[in-house]
Amino acid sequence: MSAPDCPTDTLHALALLQSTSLSPHERAMMGTLLARLGDPRFRADAWGLPAEPLLGFTRIPAGPFLMGSDLTRDADAFSDEQPQHAVDLQYDYYMARYPVTVAQFQAFAQASGYQPWDNDSLQGLPNHPVAWVNWHDALAYCEWLTARLREWAETPEPLAHLLRDVGWCVTLPSEAEWEKAARGADGRRYPWGDDPDPNCANCDATGIGKTSAVGCFPAGVSPYGVEEMSGNVWEWTRSLWGSEWNKLIFPYPYKPDDGREQLQAPDDIRRVVRGGAAWGDRQYARCAARFLVDARDVFNVVGFRVVVRPCL
Repeated sequence: MSAPDCPTDTLHALALLQSTSLSPHERAMMGTLLARLGDPRFRADAWGLPAEPLLGFTRIPAGPFLMGSDLTRDADAFSDEQPQHAVDLQYDYYMARYPVTVAQFQAFAQASGYQPWDNDSLQGLPNHPVAWVNWHDALAYCEWLTARLREWAETPEPLAHLLRDVGWCVTLPSEAEWEKAARGADGRRYPWGDDPDPNCANCDATGIGKTSAVGCFPAGVSPYGVEEMSGNVWEWTRSLWGSEWNKLIFPYPYKPDDGREQLQAPDDIRRVVRGGAAWGDRQYARCAARFLVDARDVFNVVGFRVVVRPCL
């Protein structure tokens, strides 16, 4: 359904969801209403991907950015975020504007016959971020979407060329790719700046207490136009943490070629998640905050977003 064909009440609800004059609770209510009316921001004929020229993918330019935290300047930082250091990503890549939604994950499971680890991942409001997915569920979705976009006649450029001819793929972002998309190049603490703001992200201070429709926090957009990178759900990355909760195998400085991006790592090596969640405090909502989850585990606070990038 394109915007001009939408009923008036749907367009009104969409305008209110994106209005910075409403409170987070009111915008979240509009998101729930849109889920029931039919959210025009997403294409039913494109597996629930955003109805945008690049299907919701936004370009993140190559170049350096500041990764991690300086503990002398950020009292909320954790020790595993240090030292703060420059990382130079040598390629452009395309990050999804939103985390994968329930509707997108449902479309994948229905089309492919995939059985997720927990059927609760197939439940919930369609425009909310999917949860209850483990790392393998997320990668299965990525592999399926790679194949669909390579073969689909309507895949837009430059994504079509990159996926078909250059050998790029849809996959989980690395920690570095995730963090740069969230904070830009200037080392800001949150996607919107240096100060916590419950109007910019669905976290515990916002008081919603559950997931919200993606796009409810327009003031929290990152410098590159990526949304929902703070709060709502934790997001899987491809990066490895280690087998022990209290010991990093791959500490900072970040080195992409030291083994931390091995997709074939055994399940006893925990993976890094990013972004915080609706129940998390401001410390975990920061761009540099990291946490770890067993690759086989599912939680109501863990989802994922995808990136189009060179395949490893």
